[in-house]
Amino acid sequence: MAQPNAEKVAQRAFDLGLLDERQLREMWSELGSRDVSADDLMQVLLRREFLTNYQVERLLKGDRSGFFFGSYKVQYLVGAGSFARVYRAVHQETGQVVALKVLRKRYSENPEQSSQFVREGQLGCALRHPNIVPTFEVASDGKNHFLVMEFVEGWNLREFVNIRKILSQEEAVRLITGITDGMRYAFEHGLTHRDLKMNNVLISSRGEVKLVDFGLASMDDTLNEDMMSDLPNTRTVDYAALERVTGVRKDDTRSDIYFLGCMFYNMLTGKPPLSETRDRMQRLSKSRFSSVTPIKKVNPNLSPAVTIVVNKAMAMDPHKRYQTPAAMLDDLKLAADRLKEEPPQPTTAASPTAVVKKKDPPQAKRSVMIVESNASMQDIFREGFKKVGYRVLIISDPDRALARFRQDAAVADSLLINAQQIGNRAVEVFNELSERSSTSFIPSILLLDEKQREWAEDAVIDNHRVVMQMPTTMKKLRTVLAKLLAPRRSA
Repeated sequence: MAQPNAEKVAQRAFDLGLLDERQLREMWSELGSRDVSADDLMQVLLRREFLTNYQVERLLKGDRSGFFFGSYKVQYLVGAGSFARVYRAVHQETGQVVALKVLRKRYSENPEQSSQFVREGQLGCALRHPNIVPTFEVASDGKNHFLVMEFVEGWNLREFVNIRKILSQEEAVRLITGITDGMRYAFEHGLTHRDLKMNNVLISSRGEVKLVDFGLASMDDTLNEDMMSDLPNTRTVDYAALERVTGVRKDDTRSDIYFLGCMFYNMLTGKPPLSETRDRMQRLSKSRFSSVTPIKKVNPNLSPAVTIVVNKAMAMDPHKRYQTPAAMLDDLKLAADRLKEEPPQPTTAASPTAVVKKKDPPQAKRSVMIVESNASMQDIFREGFKKVGYRVLIISDPDRALARFRQDAAVADSLLINAQQIGNRAVEVFNELSERSSTSFIPSILLLDEKQREWAEDAVIDNHRVVMQMPTTMKKLRTVLAKLLAPRRSA
């Protein structure tokens, strides 16, 4: 496919409102000519932070929509769920950074489902609690419906546990206490969640825990059978199964409490209590709940004060469960006090699948920031490094990665930048990190493809800063990074 004309791409960006006249003048002035490639143009726009990689990719594909929702300019895609996509965006006038949860087109065009989305979003606007992600606004822009929410920099609880495997009792109690306190507040304001799962709990880079998606699970109630078959992972299937087994109504807060217990179990053992499957009928099966392995068998080292909370929250008889989040919160506070009095216990579970093998690499607690603009490659890097125990932070924009390290040099123990799609700015950021004393020590890998081989001469390398050529293997990448980190571990 022929590369698009640079001047046409620039004009398209201007027409769409992504660039203003001043930015265009500065861009052309820096380039010195309009007879340049689209790639050269985009590198300047990225380096000057006039555009993000997400915006550039859409421009080059010829897209003319999806850049704005109301007064908000989209910077990049954060994630996608069954009903909506989540973007990081910035208000065009105030500069406020937010998360936009945008209802997918197939549901936006359905009046019943879009109305439900708006109603539930409006309920969320009334919630203001430190452990609940606030919704600032519910808006519609033509056929697009979206929620404006706080942007939380960090991970969801599933990612966090996948990296950490088994949390200490103290940390698990701290996190579940925050989640439960958010549930207590919502319950006292007349709301249940009905979509409690690890993905709907966010942990900020400062360690704060926050709940998202209050009330949005009721979107499932508007789906017909054909739609439900397309979305076998909608969480309310689990709720429906529990409600069928226990005979409670669909808005009973004790069902939320059961899934609070499931999350607590997962944090303490490193694995979910309910067998995970995409098969809808298996998820609705009673045996899925009755066959849960008692947590004490999975991790016999747990404090009785902790196991009591898990067992009571997950009691199959809803009358034996905590009746309100506040009651569970009281026991969690008691458990926290007991843990302070007890001698520390190992966190390793008894199950062979949860035991850390001796051959696992010593970098299991290390972290790596991956700078990669391609979504598919992001997934490959994320899974490849998580597999051996790294904490992985993915950033698509190299300048944002640079800013994060300048703000906090300890944001990650190591860095990997893939220049394949980012271009020469990847080399520049790689070098800029070497120039500051606070970041020059960070073990770093710069990946270049065949066409970028000559850029290796411009890269500032050292015994802990290397350039690697693509294609390569994930195993080789991990081996090189482990060697770069080795001196720091032995220091």
